[in-house]
Amino acid sequence: MLRIFGTLLLTVSTISHAQSMASMPGMENHPHSHASTEQLGHVTFPTSCKPASKAGLERGVALLHSFGYTEAQQQFAAIAQSDPTCAMAHWGLAMELFQPLWSVPNAATLAAGEEEIAKSRTTAAAQSSTTQLEHGYIGALSALYAPAKDYAERTTRYANAMDALHARFPADVEVAAFDALAILASVQPSDTSLMKERRALAILTPLFAAHPQHPGLAHYIIHTCDTPALAKDGLAAAREYAKIAPSSAHALHMPGHIFARLGMWQEDIASNEASVRASLHALATHQPGGAHQMHADEFLIYAYLQTGQTEKSRLLLSRIRGIGQQMHNMPGMDDMKDDGPFFDGELHAIYGIETHDWKVLANATPPPGASIGEDFLTWWGMGVAAGHLKDESTAKRALAGIDQARTKVAASPFSWIVPSVDIKRNEVLAWLQFAQNKPQDAAATMRAAADAQDKKGQDEVDIPAREMLGDLLMLENKPKEALAEYQASMKLSPNRLNGWRSAALAADKSGDATLAAHYRTMATKQTTQKPS
Repeated sequence: MLRIFGTLLLTVSTISHAQSMASMPGMENHPHSHASTEQLGHVTFPTSCKPASKAGLERGVALLHSFGYTEAQQQFAAIAQSDPTCAMAHWGLAMELFQPLWSVPNAATLAAGEEEIAKSRTTAAAQSSTTQLEHGYIGALSALYAPAKDYAERTTRYANAMDALHARFPADVEVAAFDALAILASVQPSDTSLMKERRALAILTPLFAAHPQHPGLAHYIIHTCDTPALAKDGLAAAREYAKIAPSSAHALHMPGHIFARLGMWQEDIASNEASVRASLHALATHQPGGAHQMHADEFLIYAYLQTGQTEKSRLLLSRIRGIGQQMHNMPGMDDMKDDGPFFDGELHAIYGIETHDWKVLANATPPPGASIGEDFLTWWGMGVAAGHLKDESTAKRALAGIDQARTKVAASPFSWIVPSVDIKRNEVLAWLQFAQNKPQDAAATMRAAADAQDKKGQDEVDIPAREMLGDLLMLENKPKEALAEYQASMKLSPNRLNGWRSAALAADKSGDATLAAHYRTMATKQTTQKPS
């Protein structure tokens, strides 16, 4: 499942839907100016709405399946305006505000969603032609937006309602796809069993084989398999999704999640370079989607580092702050448009750790515009660097910063990411203990972080905690123990360049020249491989 912070910290737009772009001239059932050439995959979504609304509704659903939320909002709002008797247009507007696997709706967004689903219920009740399937969709989403003690209660109710709807309409592909998505949305942060992921996969995999042009089936398989234990099961969908919905910048990016999990860096690079091109095209044609380039750039910076293309990575990193500011200053809504400060802080930390630029990283400051809670990766990078420098005072400052950020996150709608923040806190604590000349404590703390992370895998753009444990053991002059940790790390995070290089050094110091030579050969192959 998706657990990367760049998407978890998305700012949910609270712009009034009454002021949406649907009211602009030309915003009818097909607000996209390139609708005739647009390719978003094939969906079938029968409703009781006017026949003229059919194509627009199916386009809106296809956009939902590829998380094209701004465009989906525009599409459903246009239908609600042109076809006031269409209850499913308001369902679509409420569904667009949910954004499962991507963000947690804040209070204002929940209120807006509750208003839209209430309009959907009222409109549906007034039409004798409303189908039982439509009532089922509306009832399930009503369960999500009804008052609840927390987000977990909402998603559990919604998943149960979608399960029931799927049981009533077992042959309906859209119901099945949305049911699988609801199951994934209900996974709690503490649940590392992968039971719900496997349930979702059991729904999605056979359906995708039967409906290979469906965008949601491919997309949700990738999210389901975005963890080391399942990553190989997502490879077939990853190879097809971009072909299914090439007009979606997000669809072009998403295969990179599986490619990154499997260490398939050239494929990862190709996927995200295509996503950047699509984002730039959206900007050039004044369409939503331009801000998706930041997420694609995030993956590119990481993948370039794994293939030894450090200068490409550095150049892209040098532009990320400007891109973020450009996206933030764009008028209107756009997916990810306000997430520049997060990507900025995250990627500077990743780049500094990967290139061992400890002095620069130890003096880092949160990016402009980063709020408390969004800045924890800056403190994380600082703490890792301070440990390597044995700078106890800076490590303490980093730990205090990440603790302050954790408190803020725990009190926010994003409290469900606290377990991942805690892993990084333990990493910083371990490096502080190392700086304090407490090697046994440092290794034990880092091992706890690694054990916790191994259950679901590192975040997509991340440094494996177990690899850091190997680094600590090397600094403590324990190469054989370090080698074992590097080898374990490479099983879950394969083909990391620093993994190969560190394992080679550990093997050398352990007296195994043959193994060291093998690892160096793998590192060389990875940095000289030509794109296919």
